[in-house]
This record gives sequence, structure tokens and C-alpha cells, in this order.
Amino acid sequence: MPGLPGAAYVGTWSGVGSWSGSYPTGRRIRFSPDGGYLSLIRDGKDGDQLFLLPLDGGEARQLTRHQGGVSDYRWSADGRRIVFLSPEPRDEELQEEWERGADAVFVDEGPNGMRAGRWLNLWLFDVVRKTETRLTREELLIDELELSPDGKRVVFSARPDSRTNHPQLSELYLLEVRDRRLVRLTNNAAPEWEPRWAPDGRSFAYHSPHAETYDLRNGFLRIMSPDSGERRKLEGQNQGEIDRLTWMPDGKSLLFSEVRRTNTNLYRLDLATGEVTAMTRAEGTLKPLAFSRDRARMVYSFDDFVTPPDLYVSDLRASNPVRLTRSNPWIGDEILLGKGEILRWSSKDGMEIEGVLVVPGTAHLSPFGGTRREGEKIPVMLNIQGGPGGYWGNHFEPDFHVFAGLGYSSLGPNIRGCSGYGDDLLRALMGDVGGGELDDLMSGLDHLIERGLADPRRLAVRGWSWGGVLGAWAITHTDRFKAAALGAMVGDWTSETGPGLMWDLREHYIGSNHWDDPDEWRKRSALTYVGRVRTPTILLHGERDTVSTVNQSMAFFTALKDRGVPARFILFPRQGHDVEEPRLLRICKIEEIRWLQKYVLRKDWQPWKRGE
Repeated sequence: MPGLPGAAYVGTWSGVGSWSGSYPTGRRIRFSPDGGYLSLIRDGKDGDQLFLLPLDGGEARQLTRHQGGVSDYRWSADGRRIVFLSPEPRDEELQEEWERGADAVFVDEGPNGMRAGRWLNLWLFDVVRKTETRLTREELLIDELELSPDGKRVVFSARPDSRTNHPQLSELYLLEVRDRRLVRLTNNAAPEWEPRWAPDGRSFAYHSPHAETYDLRNGFLRIMSPDSGERRKLEGQNQGEIDRLTWMPDGKSLLFSEVRRTNTNLYRLDLATGEVTAMTRAEGTLKPLAFSRDRARMVYSFDDFVTPPDLYVSDLRASNPVRLTRSNPWIGDEILLGKGEILRWSSKDGMEIEGVLVVPGTAHLSPFGGTRREGEKIPVMLNIQGGPGGYWGNHFEPDFHVFAGLGYSSLGPNIRGCSGYGDDLLRALMGDVGGGELDDLMSGLDHLIERGLADPRRLAVRGWSWGGVLGAWAITHTDRFKAAALGAMVGDWTSETGPGLMWDLREHYIGSNHWDDPDEWRKRSALTYVGRVRTPTILLHGERDTVSTVNQSMAFFTALKDRGVPARFILFPRQGHDVEEPRLLRICKIEEIRWLQKYVLRKDWQPWKRGE
């Protein structure tokens, strides 16, 4: 069984061979059908190309040398051919002009969005002959693709343009490899994801929120026959985010990973009955990453509150697993981790809210009946999820343990708008941005305070993306926090229309256009109420963020500074919606901690030196 420390397993594996080489750097890492190689996309002399890495050792060798590069691919079942996706290259003259500076971006024209784009097309690569054949000449932005078991058809999802706030334009297409005939299979206002061919090649499964419109729901699995056009919705799965959609070999059921409340497990859906069976029942986050051809065994990652993720192999029930990696042996051996628990409370309107609580490892208290010293109350870090469909799960959250080591408890509420709890909680945010979700947060803090588990005089709030949005809303509506740390936030929805990724605000949450209902958009924007803020606030933002644009933090910061509220704004060059460069990420974490320590605990905190 191939075991690969730290790698991303995709697709299926043959169940043979062993790993003895070096760590494969690259992306889209997959097993070859015979199990002898790992295929991956790596930056080579000719741009992003496919490489093969032998599982019995040795260096990776370049497989393709395609002009324009390779962005995604799928193997044929016999391993003789590969269908790959490639951006259309500019002609030589245009490319030379582009490199000289003629690189103006015609926004939302052709394949361009806010940045220059390329149409994507499909190619066929003969692994034996090392030849390639063009399959499509379309003006489409192709996303997910899937090659049929007999290698004769490709199903894929694609969009006709790159407008940031129009994901509903994605449709399903079918390509006949032999004659290059392309057929559009859907024509609606609902996106479709994860097309997966059935073993007999007559139909495929996919995931979609609705058959016709972009409804705010967790969505359903569906089966489509591309020849007859017949479609069928499978009712059994709709609780939360799904992943690793995979057919069983007999074509009678589907496997998938799904988030349910704070846990993630493997499930099987019977196509005849619609019944969903939990294959695993882990208390934590169990994510299948690859299956054997006969679907008898799987490679999966597992983590929980106090266990960092590692890879395991087992049967589909996760019984008698064999551990493949020990990626972070020093965690648990060298540091004192926090203690994690699941909490439940009632929000202001009676809605049940669930959240995770991580307390310091030295704490003399427990949410469920532990003891505590007289007068011992712990400062609390209120963490707001991204999304708003994000959630806090039973998984290893490094920041929570960092703050536990600094003496804080971390509360992560799964508030209205979160995934993992069915459609009722997901849809409860519609028309109520900043309303019930703030009640959910504050009622969670009150729950801790009432039980004597939190110090009401030492509360802080932090969040990134939607967490920054709601965090900004919180400090404009309450003075209970001693400090706030807000990353990639949005404070004014009207000015963010166009520059940022916010289709969900118009389609689902506010439910109108700012030019039709300007008062409602102002009412739902934190910047409208910035005159109320008294909370010392640090703002963090990537310079190239096109999800939540940087001017949002700048406007909020300027208002705070003009009003004399303690505030700091750190801009991270070259970074998008997340801070990824290690040195910049270190600065981000250190300055956030320094700020929170200063205003919550009144400490002049200095970071640990390297090597200490």
C-alpha cells in the first residue's frame, strides 16, 4: 500500500507498491492506474507540466511539454491516455507585446475577470507515443472534468465568462472524444459540481443545490443519463459540505465524505432506496482521500481537537487502521495542548447553537462538571468562522492551542449561516445579516460567563473573511470586547459590489441590489456604525485580495484613526485573501498576538525567539 507523508491523495489507488522516494512537490497528485507512479503537475522549464514519479524510488520525469501548460488532468482506466486541461496560449506576437507592457486587462471581457484570463480547452495525451491531440476549441472556462470508464467521453463543468459574482453560469457539458462532438447538458441558473461517471459509463453523479436556480441549500446529489437526459435527485444527503464523491464498483451506491455538525465522516448512499449509511462514526474529522479499485480499502486523514492530521489506511469502516505518517511528533510530546469540548446553548430567539471550546491545558475547570479554583476565570477569545457557510469542527485548530498556551479559552460558535447542520441553520441568515448571527455569538459568551467559565472583563474577538465582516459588525454594536483582530474584512457592502466576491449577499442574504434598496445595504454595513466603536482594533489584509478588497480595511481603519480609537493596519504585499508567505504569516500572527495581549491582558508581550 503506497503511503506518502503529507501528500494529497486524489482518485483511486491500485493497492500495490510502496513509497521510498522523496516528498513529491507539486499539485493534483494522483496514482497512475497501474499503481506504479504518482502523477503530478509541477512547474518546469515549459511552465506547469505533468510529471511522473516512480513509487519504487527515483526522480520525477517530465511527461508533457505542452505549450500553455497543464492545469488539470484525468487518466484513462488502462493508463495509456490522459485527458488534460490547458489555457490557450497567446500567439507569439501578442505574447511579445504583453511582455513589453501591453498588458491592459479588459475587465469581464472574454476570459478576463478582474485579472487577465485564458480560455481553457481539453487535450488528449498518448502516454506511450508521447503525442497530443486537441479535443476542444471553445470559449469556455472549464472547471471540473471526468473521463468515462471506457475513455470515450468527458463530462465537465464550465462557464462562458469569468465574472466574479456569477457562479450560477456554470453548466455541464459532454464531449465525445472520437468525433469531438460537444453537447451542453444543462441550461439553468444553478451551478453543478463534482461530475463522477458511474462504473458502466451510462450515467454520472453530480452535486447541485437546485435543478434550476441557485438556491441557498446544502444541495443534493443527482444522477444524469447524458443520452436520455433523464435526471434523478437523491434525497438522502443534504446536511453539510461533501467531498470525495465516489461510486462503488457495482454502481449501486455512492460514497462521499460529509460534514455533520462538528464531525466529518464517510457515508454511503444506496441509489435504490435513497438510504444513507454512516460508514465511519469518528468523533473528529475523518476525510477519505483515496480508495482502492475494489473500494475495500481507503486512505484517509484524521484529526480532532488535540490530534494533528495524519494519514491512515483501513477498510471503509476505519476498523483496525494502519497509521502511515507521523507528521508532527513534537506536538503533544513537547508542548501542552488545550482541552477541547462541544458546547450547546440557546440563542436569543431560542435557536440551538453549537460551538467548540478549547481551554488552556492547565485550566482547573471543565464545561462538564470539572473543578475550578475559587475566583478562577479565564479570558476568552471569540473566534468567528469564515464563509458565512464555514464552521468550527472537531479538528486540530493550531491558533486555538497557541492562545490556550497564552492563557485564553477559544470559543468557536457555529452560528446561523453555517454548513453542517442542515438547511434550516444555513438559511437562517437570509435577510438577517448582522442580526441573529450576532445574537448567536453573544449568547455563547453569556453562556460561558453564566457558568463561571469566562472572565467578562477580558473578552476579545477575532475573525478572517466573513469572520472579519461579523467581527467589525460586533464592535460597532457592543463595547464588551477589550480588543479585536479583523482579517480580510468588509465594512461597506455598496462599495464592495464589483471589486469583491459577494454574489451571495445579493442573491441570498440581503436579497436586493444596492441601487434598488440603498438604505438596507447601509443598514447591513458595519462602516455605517463605525462612529460607535470604542474597541482597540488591529486590521490585517492582503494587498492583492479580490475576495474582500483591501480598501475595505483601509476605510474602516481611517475612520478609527480619525476618531482616536486605538487602531493598527498591516498590509501584506503580494498576498491575496490569505497570507501565505511564511515570513509574512509569522508577522501576521505575532502582531495579532501582541495587540491582543496588550489590550486584553495588559501585557507587553514579546514573541518567542527562534530556537527557544
